[in-house]
Amino acid sequence: MSNILIIDDEKAIRKTLSEILSYEGYKIEEASDGEEGLKKFKEKTFDVVLCDIKMPKLDGIEFLDKAREVNPDVPVIMISGHGTIETAVEAVKKGAYDYIAKPPDLNRLLITIRNATDKTNLVAETKVLKRKVSKVDEMIGESGPILRIKETIDKVAPTDARILVTGENGVGKELVARWVHEKSNRATGPLIEVNCAAIPSELIESELFGHEKGSFTSAVKQRIGKFESAHGGTLFLDEIGDMSLNAQAKVLRALQEGKITRVGGDKDISVDVRVIAATNKDLLREVDDKNFRLDLYHRLSVIIIHVPSLNDRRDDIPLLVDKFLGDVCSDYGIAKKSIDPDALEALKTHNWTGNIRELRNVVERLIILSGKNITAEDVYAYVLPRK
Repeated sequence: MSNILIIDDEKAIRKTLSEILSYEGYKIEEASDGEEGLKKFKEKTFDVVLCDIKMPKLDGIEFLDKAREVNPDVPVIMISGHGTIETAVEAVKKGAYDYIAKPPDLNRLLITIRNATDKTNLVAETKVLKRKVSKVDEMIGESGPILRIKETIDKVAPTDARILVTGENGVGKELVARWVHEKSNRATGPLIEVNCAAIPSELIESELFGHEKGSFTSAVKQRIGKFESAHGGTLFLDEIGDMSLNAQAKVLRALQEGKITRVGGDKDISVDVRVIAATNKDLLREVDDKNFRLDLYHRLSVIIIHVPSLNDRRDDIPLLVDKFLGDVCSDYGIAKKSIDPDALEALKTHNWTGNIRELRNVVERLIILSGKNITAEDVYAYVLPRK
């Protein structure tokens, strides 16, 4: 159900429009002048606004200017019984979705509102899709460790040096890999990601190197592996510490010789791939425990980039929160919420065991449960309950 705000100083007009649109299934809010309308516009989320031009306190054009500062994506339809062509042109130039003269033609009004609500939905969907298909998210942070990571990426990205990214779960190791690829000479090539921990050990070789038809029971057709798919680009092996020793041996050969062999095949296939690996484990300890090959470790760790935990970079929390506020509110199609300095300080005291991933979830929780402004009390209520 779409929410519509009707702003008009004539009570009879508001009542008529409200009754018509309510009958059509819309949820209606009313305001008797521009100031009241702007207050409601700031407090609630609307899909469309119907706004008179000639009103006391704040006229329709002034409301339009201020409303676009709050949320430029909400269509504002101007309505007036005193308008001229010049007025209509001025309103549209300032960003009005459309202009309708009083008394409005009912069919035209309903079609215009329907098209406006469709536009609101499309804008929200487009923002989500743009973020999903964007090449890489921004690396947020100005703390010393993050600045050093950015500097290292700038130095090593143009080379083909293999990189081992270390750090706890949720710190953003994948983001480092994406930035290396984005800044490399292989940026126009594919970035292929493999989560080694999510693939059963008996399938990891087929996933990485592919297989020939009939090589095992379920191999009903030939399959191209991730190494071949990443040819000319970058292969990101996430959680490589969970890879089986047998698969490690084949990865080592691929790195040494630049060749792979599909499961069930006997033909060498040349591959041109830059490998970036990531792990949340201490690989040298895994070597001591006979779970990881030392020679593979040395092949992978030409450059080591350690991503710190969020607890080790608490000064970046305000920047990260601001980014997540914008992203989540955009996904929900609402105006970006604000957060008090005291609330940010409270968030800094939390033990972030889930790191960046946990922080984003917490911000989303606060957006859902809090008002237009997130306070320290909201943080204590929904994130840090007092005992």
